[in-house]
Formats: sequence, structure tokens, C-alpha cells
Amino acid sequence: MSEPVVSLKSLTRSFQQGGVTIEVLRGVDLDIMPGEIVALLGPSGSGKSTMLQAVGLLEGGFSGKIALAGNAAETANSAERTRLRRDYLGFVYQFHHLLPDFDARENVVLPQLIAGRPRPEAELRSEELLTALGLGHRLDHRPSQLSGGEQQRVAVARALANRPQLVLADEPTGNLDEATSEKVLGQFLALVRGEGSAALVATHNERLARKMDRVVRLHEGLLE
Repeated sequence: MSEPVVSLKSLTRSFQQGGVTIEVLRGVDLDIMPGEIVALLGPSGSGKSTMLQAVGLLEGGFSGKIALAGNAAETANSAERTRLRRDYLGFVYQFHHLLPDFDARENVVLPQLIAGRPRPEAELRSEELLTALGLGHRLDHRPSQLSGGEQQRVAVARALANRPQLVLADEPTGNLDEATSEKVLGQFLALVRGEGSAALVATHNERLARKMDRVVRLHEGLLE
């Protein structure tokens, strides 16, 4: 049996606010297997983003164990955490965070160049991903020339550019209208499945969550 892409054991996170300790995560356990798409369901403020930040190795202050593709991430130093993010993870946020001075193709090329991929190969990969997302005719358009749904599809292509084992998506369609949200999520799921990546998708939308392989609910700092 293959090992999990990510394994969380007794993950906790608390904050101090006005002299009061707020426990956001109170001992989260979760395994995600290769190719599995998991919905992380919960209302705003339930700690979904905090949990994704932990899995994405983006923030300290956590206790517990985080294993990413078998690597003990909780003990990794800053350089090692950067390498793990680069080699194993892709990120999609509610807001696309595209580079405004670069066109759609270049926004997907740049993370590949940072990872050391030759430019011709990176450009071909970018065009393949964007075409799969219905943007083959928009390769040379900058973000300001794209609709919100198109911008988010570029962000999806960027997240998958380096063939991550795990994609982390934080309310990836939360800034879109219902019809566009359904379309973009459908394309996102199809592309992730086609690439063979796993995904952890934070959402508060029950209907969208049911489109994924498994749903876990974050309630009062614990998964249900």
C-alpha cells in the first residue's frame, strides 16, 4: 500500500487574543492518499485556512506531526521547508494573485523556471495546461484583460505547473458567481484528476464539497 501524500498527527494551533487563548486546531489527524481529492468543509472562521497554512508549511506555531511525501516537515528548517513546498505542493487561493505585468502563459511559466525547468519545456507545459482549461486563445492576455473566472483558471494552471503531488486550494471559487464557480471547480477537479495529483480543498459550500472524493468537516478544532 502506498504512503499518504500528507499525514497529520495531533496537529494543534492556538492564538493569544486579549489575554485569552483561542484554540483553532485541537489535535487534527488526517491522511490523504495519492490521487485523492478531499474537501475540507467548515464555516468561515472554523480554522480551514489555518489548517491549510500548516499543511503548506507557510506558518510556524504549530505542534504535532506533519509528514509530506514521507518527509517529517515539522522538524524541517526554513530552506528544507521551501524545498518541500517547491517539490511537492501547489497552491490555489480565493484571490488569484497573478502577476499583473505578465500574460497568462508567463504566469504559468515563471514557477517552472524557478524550479529549474528549461524555458521551451515550461512554455509547452503552460500552453498545455491553459488549453486544457479552455484558455488556449487567451495565452497572451494579461490578468487585467481576463475575467475573474479566467484569472482563477490561470491560477489553477500555475498551481499544477510543476506537477505537485498535493494541491492545496483555499476557497478556490469563493470569489466567483455561482455559475462561474461551478464551471471553474469542474475544470479544476478534472485537471487535478487528469494529472494524478491529490488535493485538499477548503470550502464552506456543501454542494461543491460533494463533487470531491471525500469530505471532512472541521468543527471546534477537530475533524469529523
